Amino acid sequence: MNENRKVRVRFAPSPTGGLHLGGVRTALFNYLFAKKNNGDFILRVEDTDQSRFVEGAEEYINNCLAWCGIHPDESPSKPGEFGPYRQSERKESYRAYAEKLVDAGKAYYAFDLPEELEEARTKMPNFTYGHSTRMTMKNSLSLPESEVRELLDKGTPHVIRIKMPTDETIQFEDMIRGSVVFDTNLVDDKVLLKADNMPTYHLAVVVDDYQMKISHIFRGEEWLPSAPVHILLWEYLGWKNEMPEWAHLPLILKPDGHGKLSKRDGDRLGFPVFAMDWKDPKSGDITKGFRELGFLPQAFVNMLALLGWNDGTDQELFSLAELIEKFSLERINNSGAKFDFEKAKWYNHEWIQKLSIEEIAEYIRPLMANHQPNIDAKYLESVLALTRERLTLLTDFWSNASFFFQEPTSYDLDTILKRWNDEKTAFFTDIGERLEAFEPWHSEELESFYKLAIQASGMKMGELMLPLRIMLVGGKFGPHVFDIAATLGKAETISRIRKGLDAIISEKA
Repeated sequence: MNENRKVRVRFAPSPTGGLHLGGVRTALFNYLFAKKNNGDFILRVEDTDQSRFVEGAEEYINNCLAWCGIHPDESPSKPGEFGPYRQSERKESYRAYAEKLVDAGKAYYAFDLPEELEEARTKMPNFTYGHSTRMTMKNSLSLPESEVRELLDKGTPHVIRIKMPTDETIQFEDMIRGSVVFDTNLVDDKVLLKADNMPTYHLAVVVDDYQMKISHIFRGEEWLPSAPVHILLWEYLGWKNEMPEWAHLPLILKPDGHGKLSKRDGDRLGFPVFAMDWKDPKSGDITKGFRELGFLPQAFVNMLALLGWNDGTDQELFSLAELIEKFSLERINNSGAKFDFEKAKWYNHEWIQKLSIEEIAEYIRPLMANHQPNIDAKYLESVLALTRERLTLLTDFWSNASFFFQEPTSYDLDTILKRWNDEKTAFFTDIGERLEAFEPWHSEELESFYKLAIQASGMKMGELMLPLRIMLVGGKFGPHVFDIAATLGKAETISRIRKGLDAIISEKA
């Protein structure tokens, strides 16, 4: 790495829909590298393909990054000196560069109609527009200059294609993969400028990276086949000495390791692949995301970082600050990383235990809106303290703690009815009355009181502990029963004992 060059990296998504966890990981690795090296992280929106543009997608991308704690130094909403940060707003600059390449003999005009290209594909299996076919097509290399000028003067629709050299090799050093070599005969003449004057990714990404002084490019390995085109463009445009360093990140693979993880795989296997819920503005369909499923951003980021990277130790839990401190290119794997949803949930469980009760409560509170919109903060924290060990997802909270907020509407009585008798009815009637005057209302004191009452009754401990739990929560679940009673408070505990006893007597009758 050139020590004198300021580190500037970019995440450049297209606003076409939900943000795949692979995209978030690319953003994360860019961000970690920038912050580790006192550099800048830029968000650039690549919206040149207007046919795929989706309303609301850019805002969604911003929200996803913000949720993860990945805050750009420059972006459309935080412009700096290298803007604009949307490619559609940079449209005017691209054609000049494409024309410069044509003038230099490094690119050419192609006038082929869509149906003519389709005919070529029909006639020639595996047709590619390149060194072996370009002279048979309708372009400024195969047509007389006068005809080309006439077509241009008439405003005939056309694209500009790069002219890939013949019988050459292109080599570059990838920061993750080492030396990478391409045979130019195997690379087709990519379109650089479309008929609507909008650039393709190939031209726009090079021009923008140059103008924004990008120093390092981190992107998924699916872009590796495009590298020779981009490297040639840096050279052809006279910017070779300013070309960024490259790093192509390994793929995130399906759980079985066979192929890139896709949304379809998530749908099939029952887990999300988007960072947050994505609602299709046309169909209204909602694709689930990690956030809404109940993941903490700390766990999501931690999980993503370790898909393809580790710090060389056995440490598995990393805060964002720790990831920045320990991140290094040398520890990025060059092979794909299998996605394991059970491991992802493990990270989430561990982070739920790791954060403070107050921090977890802030994430739980919005999830309670449909159940208890005006919940007392201290009460929520006391319930969380008793239940968080049982939480894998934040959304597990209500199923594990609903009885703290509403009394049981049904009781699991099958196991206690068979051995119920008048003696037990008398015991719980007496307990309800004695608790009216009991103080202090603390878990340990309540447990001592209850066990002494059982001892005095002559009955067995096991016969009277389970009924108390069922009266308070409705079933055979929940944390320590006296912690439950202490948290519910005196009035609620006594009320539930009496209602539970009435339900038992009624069922027994």
